Amino acid sequence: MIKQQGSNRVYTRETDESGKSIIRVVGTNRDENRAFIYMARHFHALGLPVPEVYRVSDDEMSYTQEDLGDTLLFDHLDNLSLLERTMRALAHVQIEGARGFDWSQCFPVPAMDERPIRWDLNYFKYCFLKGTKIEFSEPMLEDDFDRLTSVILAQPADTFLYRDFQSRNVMVRNGQPYFIDFQGGRRGPTQYDVASFLWQAKAKFAPELRERLVSVYLDELKKLQPNLVETEWRAALPHFVLFRTLQVLGAYGYRGYFERKQHFLESIPLALRNLSDVLSGLKNDYPYLYHVSNDLLLLL
Repeated sequence: MIKQQGSNRVYTRETDESGKSIIRVVGTNRDENRAFIYMARHFHALGLPVPEVYRVSDDEMSYTQEDLGDTLLFDHLDNLSLLERTMRALAHVQIEGARGFDWSQCFPVPAMDERPIRWDLNYFKYCFLKGTKIEFSEPMLEDDFDRLTSVILAQPADTFLYRDFQSRNVMVRNGQPYFIDFQGGRRGPTQYDVASFLWQAKAKFAPELRERLVSVYLDELKKLQPNLVETEWRAALPHFVLFRTLQVLGAYGYRGYFERKQHFLESIPLALRNLSDVLSGLKNDYPYLYHVSNDLLLLL
């Protein structure tokens, strides 16, 4: 059995008939399994760094895949070269992975449009903010949510959005990064995954390192998208950092407050500091969220 942090899927390491080590996955949702299997096979056929899927059960509730080992990128965040390779590989998955991709295979939605954006913002409101018992104005909060939604929807979105791109979802084998747990991916803007990775609460990347990795990523992205306007891309990034931070606080609230999983409870103070930091530069864009973040800091 392989221990998981937030997923309800069951992973076991087994040996196949030839003696090769494989990973068996037993899922809880057939559509989610189908999404992963389709994406993994699509990316693998393109030569992108993902595990190969070997066999799928008749009921599609379980499948076997390539064993990438036990080494997480999360445990090697001091390896600058590996981090840079990861950021460059992300650009290829986002751009090359979108070519010929059947977006109807995504789960639960094919694109980051207004509906799933609202789901994530409400995740923060109902699973985290209300759980803190802090008094807040719902209309004023929704006004800021409206402004944030407009910024996100204004960005180009014809690429693959990994959605949960963070260092615990990157395996390292022979010094190279391999990507896992992308079954929630969909069509969407490239900034989201960069925000997800570089502002992961427990990664604790220093601002200087974040800037270096953003520059490395953009260097690769511009090779794949020569018409990219870097100033516009960078101007939108803090808004995606805010959006992702709100989403993960919703997840931490649900997994921590309701499911009582210690790993997520430990991450809440780190995420709240991320929230305060990003809103300090966006307080004129989202004045009420800035006010709420100051109240939340009092919980620490």
